[in-house]
Amino acid sequence: MSEAATSNASNQIPVTVLTGYLGAGKTTLLNRILSESHGKRYAVIVNEFGEIGIDNDLIVESDEEIYEMNNGCICCTVRGDLIRVVEGLMRRPGRFDAIVVETTGLADPVPVAQTFFMDDDVRAKTRLDAVVALVDAKHLPLRLKDSREAEDQIAFADVVVLNKVDLVSEDELLQVEATIRAINPSAQIHRTERSGVDLAKVLDRGAFDLTRVLANEPNFLAEEHEHDHAHGDDHVCGPDCDHDHHHGEHHHGHGAVAPIHDVTVQSISLRGGEMDPKRFFPWLEKITQAEGPNILRLKGIIALKDDPDRYVVQGVHMIIEGDHQRPWKEDEKHETRLVFIGRDLDREKLTRTFEACQAAA
Repeated sequence: MSEAATSNASNQIPVTVLTGYLGAGKTTLLNRILSESHGKRYAVIVNEFGEIGIDNDLIVESDEEIYEMNNGCICCTVRGDLIRVVEGLMRRPGRFDAIVVETTGLADPVPVAQTFFMDDDVRAKTRLDAVVALVDAKHLPLRLKDSREAEDQIAFADVVVLNKVDLVSEDELLQVEATIRAINPSAQIHRTERSGVDLAKVLDRGAFDLTRVLANEPNFLAEEHEHDHAHGDDHVCGPDCDHDHHHGEHHHGHGAVAPIHDVTVQSISLRGGEMDPKRFFPWLEKITQAEGPNILRLKGIIALKDDPDRYVVQGVHMIIEGDHQRPWKEDEKHETRLVFIGRDLDREKLTRTFEACQAAA
């Protein structure tokens, strides 16, 4: 990333999109953000489905700015209301450090995220920091059976807060985690009760900024995934935790645990060597234009032939962003890793056409 881009990013207000199905614990988490002593000021945009808003009445009183959008589902109003509210906030510099957008439990988070890509004014002044999905550990199986939105929220998340873990057994919990991994293998999962996740693991994560993810999380796209098991506000289980469940060093291989049921979202991971840019970029554009509606997220690290820098790319439906991140290290393998998360994706075709983009040896 260029110095100008880095400087611009440091001046942008970070935005956290807080999503999760009805009853997952979003309001509880939001109240903690508004009331705990973390030294930051948050502007909050609350979306309530329906004409009469009640979420605003459930939120604790604080000195934060609270804006309620209650004239319909955020999916329908995002192009108008959300842009208007964010632009209004930007005219009040110095009043807050970050923005939290809480979507209705019935909302698809994709249009919210797209706003921070597509609107030039909003994009210039804000940056999407992370999409955080709260998941009800006890009721997730039912939610996935009757709601496509619940699955989409997990698929699109950078961070999954697995809440209410005290209401299920360890075996059930492992099945829930396996299901989350089947939907979205690259999201960070944090176990918790009563939305008691460490706020540092949710806010100002830079999780949507792939360059920062790659700098902070070397296991991105790896086979194993690390996640913390937080029980309550202050306790994080470690390797010697004496609870009756065992999770070693927080690394779980989920191959032995079956998901709780078939999911419609799939994750396809592609891995290869150096790419021919004259073939790779037209291929990526063609794939996203043809399959855009089915692609919830794509993200990856690209090794380009004769390019000394790692190239990072990510997309939302048909919107793609890419940039050079940093030079390849001397001992670093020039390897391309790309993940598609979506529905009705043709794994064989994606794999075959991706491999055809590799540069000649």
